[in-house]
Amino acid sequence: MWGNALLLALREIRRNVMRSALTILGIVIGVAAVIVMVTVGEGATLQVTRQIASLGSNLLMVVPGQRMGMGQRSTAPAFRLADAEAIARQVNAIAAVAPSASQSTTAVFGNTNWSTKVTGTTNDFLTAGNWSLRLGRPFSAAELRAGKAVCIIGETVRKELFGEQQDPLGQKIRLEKLSCQVIGLLASKGQSTMGSDQDDFVVIPLRTFHRRIAGDRDVRLIQVSVRDGASTEETLESIKRLLRERRHIGANEDDDFSAMDMKEIARTLSGTTRVLTLLLGAVAAVSLLVGGIGIMNIMLVSVTERTREIGIRLAIGALEREVLMQFLVEAVMLSSLGGMIGIALAIGASLALSSLMQFPFVLNGGIVVVAFLFSAAVGVLFGYFPARKAARLDPIDALRHE
Repeated sequence: MWGNALLLALREIRRNVMRSALTILGIVIGVAAVIVMVTVGEGATLQVTRQIASLGSNLLMVVPGQRMGMGQRSTAPAFRLADAEAIARQVNAIAAVAPSASQSTTAVFGNTNWSTKVTGTTNDFLTAGNWSLRLGRPFSAAELRAGKAVCIIGETVRKELFGEQQDPLGQKIRLEKLSCQVIGLLASKGQSTMGSDQDDFVVIPLRTFHRRIAGDRDVRLIQVSVRDGASTEETLESIKRLLRERRHIGANEDDDFSAMDMKEIARTLSGTTRVLTLLLGAVAAVSLLVGGIGIMNIMLVSVTERTREIGIRLAIGALEREVLMQFLVEAVMLSSLGGMIGIALAIGASLALSSLMQFPFVLNGGIVVVAFLFSAAVGVLFGYFPARKAARLDPIDALRHE
């Protein structure tokens, strides 16, 4: 019985190929849209997680002032080098503390110049920020202590100033009035989560920055790397207590600095992208329902066209359940075929989008199975009413139908 129903369904689909193709178009689009949205969304989530991890292992960031929204901060005194040194001495479970200050500048080499950012810091910046050197060496203790004119450059600065061929090590570049020797090249990290170029900067010793670039002793950022296995939350609270004490903040007064745990930021961003992925997937799933309505309409037309055939089958002894099964199987085959085509299109589109947007390709097998089963369920749901109508036809009225 099942085999006969399948053969009849295939015969009807082949008989009206164009109509069948248009009927399943909504299912194809719905299945493909759901899978593409979820796949790209999960790729974006993984990309965010990787990029946050690339900023540093167990990284805490402390900056002066409180966030006011839209990228603005309240006015507050800058940190001093002594604040970072106090954190390194007095807070447990610290792997590295990197005080830093940055400023926009123009880097010049020969006849080439490039607008970039110069950051004054210490060697702990490499540890805290999870940076590795592709070429050269870090600053020596003597260079840091004396504020020597040496620098480490990012990959983007190397490309813009030296091109692809020339070795930057040992060359001298000018940062406004400061002429410094390149002693190292950082390994590339690419774009950040927000789309900024992480490789577009020059690193110099903090004392050099204060004396030759900024003309002050301000520290605008303290990066703290917490040892593996230690609690970043407890370390963050210890840092807050120490800085409140050093900055003479009263018990009832708000902090005049902000302290951020990058793990928490990563969890928040990942959670946000997952919610957006589910929302987009749910919106895309609506097209599956629209496709199901299209199947129901076409099946109703098919019942009308084949009324005499149904009457003959009922007159020669076919049972209602056999007629019901015939049309129900046809509806399920149409929706399942649409689901399979949609899955194939979705995988191709997801690969193309992941490559175009430079996201990792993460195909969720679960969502593929769910989308296919949902498309088959749509066939059952929207094919049942036309199938029941066909099965309940009166044989005499059906045979009289023109």
